[in-house]
Amino acid sequence: MSGSDEAPVTTLKLKRPAPPAAPRVFDVGEAPAPSGPLAARLAEMRARYDGLTGGRLLEVMIRNEFPERIAVVSSFGSESVVVLHMMAQIDPTVPVIFLNTGKLFGETLRYRDRLQDQLRLTDIRAIGPHPDDEQRDDPDGILWSQNPDACCNFRKVLPLKRALKHFDAQVTGRKRFQTSARLAMPTIEVADGRFKINPLADMTLYDLTRYIEEHKLPKHPLVDDGYLSIGCMPCTQRVQAGGDYRSGRWAGSDKEECGIHGDGI
Repeated sequence: MSGSDEAPVTTLKLKRPAPPAAPRVFDVGEAPAPSGPLAARLAEMRARYDGLTGGRLLEVMIRNEFPERIAVVSSFGSESVVVLHMMAQIDPTVPVIFLNTGKLFGETLRYRDRLQDQLRLTDIRAIGPHPDDEQRDDPDGILWSQNPDACCNFRKVLPLKRALKHFDAQVTGRKRFQTSARLAMPTIEVADGRFKINPLADMTLYDLTRYIEEHKLPKHPLVDDGYLSIGCMPCTQRVQAGGDYRSGRWAGSDKEECGIHGDGI
């Protein structure tokens, strides 16, 4: 049979189920406490590492508790360099999961590249929304202005869940001073069946600034332009005089969180 007589090859596109609806993250009630071995290990770790924070906590998590089973989740925002620097001093090969939502500032992307070079990070994994979800939920790219929770859900929450499936623990850069929901945040918690480590929990904005200066680390280029907490470009504004740290995020709404940290215990 000649090449012209061969039947054309048909590529089948599998239909993905629709993702779950986005919750209002500040309306989420207290998640059920972990049970069984997970609860026992959480209690044991909290007792063993009580009072341990910062790089000391991070080191035991990376080297002792979760070797090769832990990842740092980073937005490469205004203070991300602190936890990334701590991690790089311990093991620069720890995976860093970076949520590239498709709506970030160009300055953030360039800052990521600069920190990768300067800190010698070897495993930055940029993840983003599934194209099927984007085509279905936000074909015009304006969902952020109509339903920011739904936008955060398919651009951040769902991609991160996929990326963390193969890890036992994640490291965050969250601090207690950032939002009312984080005031009582522990340094070690469990969320979605996975350990979540918050080594910067008790650091203040002054502590973070001093750390960056003492270690001569590069600042996010938007910080000096009045952006204190930096997320997606459409939902981030300069902090006005007298405003608090997060007042530039989702300004004019009661939204404080994107949803990726809504269920910690």
